[in-house]
Amino acid sequence: MNSLGGGPSGALGGVPNLGQADPNIKAVQAAMESCYGKTVMSGVMGFGMGGVFGMFMASMAYDTPFHTAGGPGSTATPVSSLPLKQQLKIGFKDMGTRSYSMAKNFGKVGALYSGIECGVEGLRAKNDMVNSAAAGCLTGGILAKNAGPQAALGGCAAFAAFSVAIDLWVRSPAKDE
Repeated sequence: MNSLGGGPSGALGGVPNLGQADPNIKAVQAAMESCYGKTVMSGVMGFGMGGVFGMFMASMAYDTPFHTAGGPGSTATPVSSLPLKQQLKIGFKDMGTRSYSMAKNFGKVGALYSGIECGVEGLRAKNDMVNSAAAGCLTGGILAKNAGPQAALGGCAAFAAFSVAIDLWVRSPAKDE
């Protein structure tokens, strides 16, 4: 009989202990530590978080369509006068649209910031606050570039400040209570 952690291979329940020597684990770790891996992972995770956040925000929104879109010259029909099935169809369609929109935005921001930060860290060969500030500034500027130079500068400053604030919070020592 195997005791807890006492299998012949030293693993729980007799499952072989796959440690750092396994080439598959090394390959996955190397992929996740590369700039490409970090960028893709951040984009995918951002897309997922954005989808969940968008679904939540859409369900809480008070600006959902209260009228259906009518054709030219027709009057709009209040959604509350439609059958329940039609109301749900309109509501879920709106929720899906908003969720997908938020997911794309979060994914784009996550991938852009992560890729730039990893690139800056690789160029500087340091891991400090300057990387966060530079990546935040570049990300904010790139995201706001279509609104003009003043908006790009504001996006740069705001995103850099936010990035540094989050990095300071993450790097702060844990309080033992």
